[in-house]
Amino acid sequence: MSDHVFSPGEVATLWKEACGDLQTQLTPAVYNTWILSNPLTQVSIINANQVAATFSCPTAFHATNLKRNLYTQLKLALEKHLELPVELIFQIGVGSKTNLGTTPKPKAAEPQPPKSDFSTVSQTLLTPAQPTNETRLEAPYGRPSSQFFQSGPPPQRISPTVDELFSPNNLERTLRDQAEFKAKRVGLRPDYTFKTFAVSTSNEMAHAASLAVSKNPGGAYNPLFLYGGVGVGKTHLMHAIGYNILQTTPDTNIVYCTGEEFTNEIVEAIQSKRALNFKNKYRHHTQVLMIDDVQFLAGKNAVQEEFFHTFNALIKQSAQIILTSDRPPHEINLLEDRLRSRFEAGLMIDIQQPSFELRTAILLIKTKASGIDLPMNLAQMIAAKVDSARKIEGIINLLRSKQELEHRTIDQALIEELLRLEGTKKPTMLKVQPEEIIKTVANHFRIKQSAIRGKSRLKELVTARHIAMYLLRQELKLSLEEIGKWFSNRDHTSVLHATQKIEDQVVINDLIQQDVSALRMTLTAISH
Repeated sequence: MSDHVFSPGEVATLWKEACGDLQTQLTPAVYNTWILSNPLTQVSIINANQVAATFSCPTAFHATNLKRNLYTQLKLALEKHLELPVELIFQIGVGSKTNLGTTPKPKAAEPQPPKSDFSTVSQTLLTPAQPTNETRLEAPYGRPSSQFFQSGPPPQRISPTVDELFSPNNLERTLRDQAEFKAKRVGLRPDYTFKTFAVSTSNEMAHAASLAVSKNPGGAYNPLFLYGGVGVGKTHLMHAIGYNILQTTPDTNIVYCTGEEFTNEIVEAIQSKRALNFKNKYRHHTQVLMIDDVQFLAGKNAVQEEFFHTFNALIKQSAQIILTSDRPPHEINLLEDRLRSRFEAGLMIDIQQPSFELRTAILLIKTKASGIDLPMNLAQMIAAKVDSARKIEGIINLLRSKQELEHRTIDQALIEELLRLEGTKKPTMLKVQPEEIIKTVANHFRIKQSAIRGKSRLKELVTARHIAMYLLRQELKLSLEEIGKWFSNRDHTSVLHATQKIEDQVVINDLIQQDVSALRMTLTAISH
């Protein structure tokens, strides 16, 4: 008789239950990167004491890392719900013939996780499972056996040859996968690359310098200081540098953070007496340090003191430093002279607002990356009316939603409709009090008002706090100083950074966009 094979619905139910357990055990970054991208696709009962669980992995790199780092967690999560020993198989590509794993065989002892290096993977030979005599199996607790098992052919499992596994195309793909994984772990956006950056006279020097730094980090342009207004491409270039370095040398230790995150880490290190951990991260192990919005350090004496020593230590060991700011060093008030002089000792580049031609190019590049076919004449129509790169991203998001959700055709009529909406946008000026906005945000995120208004730096609290500040600024037009008073007397630079951060995220982060939209709807209902 053939193996018992779960139906697709049963596999989906089992995987959902296992994911529920895994999500509580793993960090969000690990869960989202490794669990969600490598789904369970097939489950077969080999005999009364053995189950084969097959996972679909996009690349050999994903399969190898799952076996190395998450084999035990996956195995235990499935065994908890199946109540049978489980052997894991990692299949490369949906419907692919290439698999990494071992053919399950009846065993008395628990199977051990296989070795994780590529030599072991390449030597693994997988053959189709042999039919076994029919065995009456009892379903796991709470599952009727007539619905839980189905008869069907066993999964075909054929191993890659050494030539296939180490072919130039596969090795190049593996390096690219490593770079993307490392970039996400560092905090870089893989879509912010040099290929997706539109170049014109307003930013060509910044682009050329960034490309040079990515090819020779720690060389002539150190530090590289990029400055300019909102939406001119500073962060894009910074991420592109990091991604390019990782594509060439994936083992490079890159540290990326915002000025606010750097400040928070210093404060937490001092409070928890873990200054050594902080120094190890930023000084002793870092090869490339990237700080976005470095102007946030201004006016914070202890932070500037620590950054001064970190800066000197990294320059001494030829590590690359890349900084961005909304203004040049000499215009950053309350920045210590010794830091200002060090920033100015490197290469400083002013990035201007994008021209009409550049805005058109940005539209064409980003719509193509989003799978939108936007003709040149329509791109020029948008570029003529929208002068901010940040607003351009908003228009592209609207185009994508119209195309995917409403199945609209991208034509002149639709573009004119979106431009009219953009032109008629006005502040809502809700008739609510500041405390009502803070209360609404607290209820939305299910946290206490005192926590939002306090000084805790837990990530979920910081996000809620920033959104509350953003809404107070946008909807009630409060000054930065007035908003600061509602949040433990924070200074205006902290409030400015928070509101600008949410303004950026509303354009590029779907979850933040949904939160802000839902809060605005709730506040509108309250104000009427």
